[in-house]
Amino acid sequence: MDPIAPELLMALAGGTAGAAGEQMWTTLRNLVRRRSSDREPHDDEFTALAGAADSAERATALAEALALRARQDPAFAEALAAWRREAEALEGTRTGAGDVSNAVSGGTQGTVVQARDVHGSINLGG
Repeated sequence: MDPIAPELLMALAGGTAGAAGEQMWTTLRNLVRRRSSDREPHDDEFTALAGAADSAERATALAEALALRARQDPAFAEALAAWRREAEALEGTRTGAGDVSNAVSGGTQGTVVQARDVHGSINLGG
């Protein structure tokens, strides 16, 4: 199983996908807890990402921890794959490849920014 896109985890942790995204975040936490035989091994990663949802580093750490667990536990891998399909279908969580078309014309006089899947602030100027 490929790791879950850190951008997806960031979108869910940051509330980008609204109430449905919050529910998916809770469902993922519950999935990890339910399938854990001992102390929840990834609680630190969940807490760290929830505290700084725009941190790609923290999201990557959680994605890697989930992928490791999936490689070790086939039942968890199956449940995680089902969760992933549902999470990726939510509005506001699109990550990865996608069609984006930007056109700039007409002699612009200022700064032009072209972007997709921005997680966090964009500040122009001082």
